[in-house]
Amino acid sequence: MDRSSEIAAFLRSRRAGLTPDRAGLPADGRTRRVPGLRRDEVARLAGVSTEYYTRLEQGRVGSPSPGVVEALARALQLDPSEHEHLTNLLARPTAARRGPAPQQRVRPGLYLQLQTLDHVPAFVLGRRADVLASNRLAREILTDFDALPAPRRNLARYYLLDPEARERVVDWEQVAAETVATLRLEAGRHPHDRRLADLVGELILTSPEFSTWWNDHRVLGRTHGTKSYRHPLVGELQFSYESFRPLGDPDQTLCVYNAEPDSPTAHALRLLSA
Repeated sequence: MDRSSEIAAFLRSRRAGLTPDRAGLPADGRTRRVPGLRRDEVARLAGVSTEYYTRLEQGRVGSPSPGVVEALARALQLDPSEHEHLTNLLARPTAARRGPAPQQRVRPGLYLQLQTLDHVPAFVLGRRADVLASNRLAREILTDFDALPAPRRNLARYYLLDPEARERVVDWEQVAAETVATLRLEAGRHPHDRRLADLVGELILTSPEFSTWWNDHRVLGRTHGTKSYRHPLVGELQFSYESFRPLGDPDQTLCVYNAEPDSPTAHALRLLSA
């Protein structure tokens, strides 16, 4: 990932999506030739010079202070995921790791916890949305990740490349686009991850929708929300999901799909568990 081009594209995309009215700027009578805010308006809101902001947007500034990053986040009204992404992009560049990253493994205690959640779907994601472990209901509701070769056990590949996912996932387009946004956030965290770059390249070539979503520079962290699936045996299932990062391994995420007690989904899960 080229740091300068990523900084430029992200800042341009965020200021293009923020109107002067939303930013609290009065009309100045000038003809607007760009969507959203101009560079000088972002600079004014952030309390920096237009020249400095222009150099920053062009990737020609080293590593701005945390105060400048915070001011830019306020000026552009960034949400927490966008703020994190901007911080990652503007951090001091680090040397690329030599050789492949070490293989991620789920520690025994977390794997045991995953298996005790036998009444709801649950799985552990690693870097690049790799599915490191899953329980039986997760494999039943989504797909049998354990039956795939280890390099293919990846949630982004499933949502974007598996034809069955388009049938199983209700609101497939939204879920797939959100998955791309989580990969974009991870690319900012790990700019030298060769396997992540290879995954992005593969998806650009093989998924018709991926490039559009990737190029809008949306970022999203895994936290909580709702998801719905269609199962061939029990019909539509509705879940509230929660995501947790285990202490000691911030690059892993435990995802748990919960169902309302006594709901049709809860009854369907009991049927699938039998």
